[in-house]
Amino acid sequence: MCRWAAYIGQPCYIEEVVTQPDHSLIQQSIQATECKTQTNGDGVGLAWYGDREEPGLYRDILPAWSDPNLKSLTAQVKSGLFLAHVRASTGTATSRNNCHPFAVGKWSFMHNGQIGGFENFRRHADMLIPDALYGERKGATDSEVLFLLGLTEGLDENPKEAMEIAVGILQRMSRERGSTPNMRLAAAFSDGEALYAIRYSSDKVTPTVYHRKSDSRDGRAVVSEPLVEAEDGWEEVPPGSFCTFRGDEVTIEPFRPLI
Repeated sequence: MCRWAAYIGQPCYIEEVVTQPDHSLIQQSIQATECKTQTNGDGVGLAWYGDREEPGLYRDILPAWSDPNLKSLTAQVKSGLFLAHVRASTGTATSRNNCHPFAVGKWSFMHNGQIGGFENFRRHADMLIPDALYGERKGATDSEVLFLLGLTEGLDENPKEAMEIAVGILQRMSRERGSTPNMRLAAAFSDGEALYAIRYSSDKVTPTVYHRKSDSRDGRAVVSEPLVEAEDGWEEVPPGSFCTFRGDEVTIEPFRPLI
């Protein structure tokens, strides 16, 4: 399993989410408290939005706690919308192409969870990616396939519906060719305008997602687990939810994959 954190709002230095809090993403890479994998040391990544439509992207295979470039980057870059991820591999190689977030055009995407038995049907899942997008299939993870299928199914037009279709396709394939649990999903993604998050699973064990409005600025953090453990105000997203964060507006809707 993995840990991730995202932010939308008044621009801030990325370090204010990724490195500075007492339970920051870097601290979670060493000692996570709300997932079965306590250490998340199989790579790190950032996607951030600035003046251009496409996000900046940084990914490396170093553990987050020992990556000096990550610390320097987060201390210098200020953004009003960014995604950050520390990886614990569920079977695929530790490589840059397998590190999150993934980015295609204006979209960025990161995922914590698993698609049961994906290695047994990876070729079949890859075949569902159209030629126009297959060149973006750089790595070997189930997460990247889920992202590309979401784009295929209309992420630009209707993000919720597109992901309900994409998750439904892969959950059905897992049920037919893979293994249980068929789907565990905590994902965050963005088009540079809004931040979206999903919390869903096919069983009763659902990866956690929380959100909280900042005390010091007009912004909101969306995370796998709270960045400050003793801090009040963290709201847990209910299982089976699709969230949209846009400005001050927070919308939480039921998420029902089309299986």
